[in-house]
Amino acid sequence: MTPSQRTDKTAQAERTSPPVDRKRRGLLRAMFDSAMGLGFSALGVASGLWAAATARFMMPNATAEPPSRFKVGHPAEYPANTVRTTFKERYGIWVVHGSYRGQSQIFALRTVCTHLGCITLWQASERRFKCPCHGSGFSAEGINLEGPAPRPLERCAIRIADDGQLEVDTSKTFREELGQWTDPACYVPG
Repeated sequence: MTPSQRTDKTAQAERTSPPVDRKRRGLLRAMFDSAMGLGFSALGVASGLWAAATARFMMPNATAEPPSRFKVGHPAEYPANTVRTTFKERYGIWVVHGSYRGQSQIFALRTVCTHLGCITLWQASERRFKCPCHGSGFSAEGINLEGPAPRPLERCAIRIADDGQLEVDTSKTFREELGQWTDPACYVPG
């Protein structure tokens, strides 16, 4: 085939094919380009989010918790039949100077209700701890009196430190129904 024959065939093909709408092809190209650009942008955003999630997963879950051992003052600062509420927010305990089985004691009660773990409130007018969630009530000594709570509040370890102050250790707890409230590590004689 000679070059002139090729030119004739090309010219003949152009005459027989329908005319190309350049405007339409430009619109398709713009739509394809923008969709492709949008797709790559979405891929970039998704990759960035995955990278951030992976980086967060690799970081330790560290929380600033209060120490489990802390001092709450001298025994003389706790008159008989009192409940100190100042340690509730930070440490989750009530410091009580009450009595148990006729013996005057200073002890630390956890503020957590033994029913479902709500935080109890001290009601000074009624001299009892009350659970706002389900209505459990506890005496000033932590004994369950009413409601669905199955057992008394838990005590934390307490002792007199070398400097004469009361030191509470919330990492050690004592349960009354297990007979642990008679352990001298959970109270200081008042």
